[in-house]
Amino acid sequence: MAGNTIWTIKKLLTWTTHYFQQHHLDSPRLDAELLLAHVLHKQRIYLYTDFDLIVEPSELARYREYIKKRVSGISTAAIIGEKEFMGLTFHVNEKVLIPRPDTETWLEKVIQYHRNEPGLKVADLGTGSGAILLSFLYYCKEDTGIGVDISPDALKVAEENGKRLKLDDRAAFREGDYLTALEEGEMFDGILTNPPYIPSADIRGLAEEVRHEPMLALDGGKDGLDFYRKLAETAANHLKNGGFLAAEFGIHQAESVVNLLKESGKFESFEVIVDYGGIERAVYCRKKGKE
Repeated sequence: MAGNTIWTIKKLLTWTTHYFQQHHLDSPRLDAELLLAHVLHKQRIYLYTDFDLIVEPSELARYREYIKKRVSGISTAAIIGEKEFMGLTFHVNEKVLIPRPDTETWLEKVIQYHRNEPGLKVADLGTGSGAILLSFLYYCKEDTGIGVDISPDALKVAEENGKRLKLDDRAAFREGDYLTALEEGEMFDGILTNPPYIPSADIRGLAEEVRHEPMLALDGGKDGLDFYRKLAETAANHLKNGGFLAAEFGIHQAESVVNLLKESGKFESFEVIVDYGGIERAVYCRKKGKE
């Protein structure tokens, strides 16, 4: 990117898209647009209505830094500090797992099942940015919940998002190690979770931008199923009879996760939720017993 060139929005987007393509990024044009729009403090549509606008030197310098970070493997969301999820904007950074469209697929269905049941209390285990819990509460207007995470840095992000979405009166966050953070006898109508499910040996093979995310949110142990064993063993202890459990899992893990939960003898009414690409993405079930 020559320093003496006059850089318009159009020229910058063209150059950056090509540069990102050379570095084999998955969405080069989208990344270029999101980064530039953030630098200019504008919506993406502005880039197309003002193609010929000359970018100021200070803005260009900031954009260059963003480009360097992106090709180094840091995700666009972490660079700009924002990610759209479930129609909402969440603050994110490198201390949390970036919310993904795959998660929206099953969460949308869970919300549809329960949005007309006022007064539910739910727990989100491994809450990270708070995206799952806060989205559930945003669309289930009269419900409350807690988000649990072992990372104090992640909880700061979640709490900020709760305030941004004006849900801090219905959402509380708690530091702790997954289910052990729940108090003895503490009961919920539902438990939601996107736990770490990558087998430890597979971490090295992940995309570079994913490896920039916290390992605590990725590493699911030797076979990737450590956290599902914990769910099978103790999740029912914190669910009311008939309460629901919704848990995301990785590709090819559906059978193993469902079997763990079935073998516990504590759950019934199993449904495996598939995403729009037909990939099995999450399990939804209920604790045995009438409400």
